[in-house]
Amino acid sequence: MTYPPTFIGYRCSLCGTEYAPLDFTYTCPRDAGNLDVLLDFEAIRRQFSPSRLTASRDFSLWRYLPLLPVSDPGGEGTPLHSVGWTPLYRPPLLATHLGLSQLWVKDESANPTASFKDRASALVVARARQSGARVIVTASTGNAGAALAGMAAAISQPAVIFAPRSAPPAKIAQLLIYGAQVMLIDGNYDAAFDLSIQAAREFGWYCRNTGYNPFTAEGKKTAAFEIWEQLLLPQRLHRPLCLFVPVGDGNIISGIHKGFKDLLALGWLEQMPRIFGVQAEGSAAVAHAFLSGGEAITPVQAHTIADSISVNLPRDGVRAVRAARETGGSYLLVSDEEIRRAMTTLGQAGIFAEPAAAAAFAGLVRAREEGQILPEDPVLVLNTGSGLKDVRAAMQAVGEAPILSPSLEDVRRLLRL
Repeated sequence: MTYPPTFIGYRCSLCGTEYAPLDFTYTCPRDAGNLDVLLDFEAIRRQFSPSRLTASRDFSLWRYLPLLPVSDPGGEGTPLHSVGWTPLYRPPLLATHLGLSQLWVKDESANPTASFKDRASALVVARARQSGARVIVTASTGNAGAALAGMAAAISQPAVIFAPRSAPPAKIAQLLIYGAQVMLIDGNYDAAFDLSIQAAREFGWYCRNTGYNPFTAEGKKTAAFEIWEQLLLPQRLHRPLCLFVPVGDGNIISGIHKGFKDLLALGWLEQMPRIFGVQAEGSAAVAHAFLSGGEAITPVQAHTIADSISVNLPRDGVRAVRAARETGGSYLLVSDEEIRRAMTTLGQAGIFAEPAAAAAFAGLVRAREEGQILPEDPVLVLNTGSGLKDVRAAMQAVGEAPILSPSLEDVRRLLRL
C-alpha cells in the first residue's frame, strides 16, 4: 500500500496512543477509540502555502490534496472528481427573519449524489484503491450509502450497502441505480452498522462505516477548508464565525472540527469558529453527553423524522462533544415540528433541505430565541442534503397542493380563499 509521505500515522482520540500508518485500519485496538489521522504539518508548510492552494483551478475537494492522507485516486472527469467546492449562499430573507447581520448557508446538496456524505466516500474510495480493496461496504440510512455507491460506480469499484428497510425510498433508489449490492435490514441503522462490520471481517471487505473508518472524517474536514477559503479568508470577520451542524453519529461535526484544527496547526487560521451541534430531540445521545458536562455517550432509542441523524449509539460521539466544547460552541435540541418549519422556511429562501439538514437551521432559530447567538454574530448553517432525498417528509412539512378543474373560475375561487 502506498500513501503520501505527509501522512505519518494515527492517534487514538481516547487513550492518545499513536500508531504508524499501516498498523491498524479502523479503531484503536486498546479501547476501540476513533483514530485521528496525523499529518506532518512542518513538511506541508515547507511545500505549500495558502496562496498556492487558493490559486488552484481544481474546484473540488481535491484542490486540498496536499492536506489529505491519500493520493489522487484518478477518475478525472467523473463524479468522484466533482465532490466539494459547494456553493455558499447569503440569503437576505433568512437573515432578516432571524435578525442577523451576517448569515450564510453552505449548500452540500450540490455534491454529485446530493449530500455532504460524498466528501467522506470520495476519500474512502481513494484509500480503498490505494490499498487494493476488492469490495467496499458500509451501513447507512441512505446518504452515506448513496455517496459510496455513486463514488464507487465512478471508478467501477464494487460496493455493498446495508440499510434499514425503513430508509426513505428515494435514498434506496439511489443505491440501486448506482449499481451497488443493496441489503435492506429488518432493523435500525445500528443493527445495519454491526452487521456490516461482521460482513467486512468475514469476507475481507474494506469498511467505510462512519465513525469507524478514520478516513471518513478526513473527507468531511474538507468542508472546513472550503469555509476557510470561501468565507474566512476574504471576509476577515471581527467576531468568531458560529457554525451550525446537524449531528447524528457525530462524524460530520468532528470532521469539520478536525479541518479547522489542521488549519490552526499550519498557522493558516486566525480564529477558530464556534461550532454548534444540533440534534433531534428523539435522537440526542451526543447532546445529552455535552449538556451533562461529560463525554460518556449513553445510547438512546432514536425516533425522529430526520432519518439521517437518527442514531441510537453515535459512533463518533466523544469527538462530537469535543467539537462544540473546545470551540466555545454548544448543543441544541429541536423537535420534529421545528424541523418541518425549518424545511419550509429554507424552501421559501430557495433552499430545499432534507429533515436532517433543516435541523441545523432549526437549531439556529432556537439559539437566537435563547440568546446564544447575537444579532452581530456571523453565522453559517450547513445544509447537508437535498430535500429530494425525502420527498415524503417535505410533503408533511407543506401539505398537499389543491386540485382544480381546468377552469379559470376555479382559479378565482381558490384565490379568494
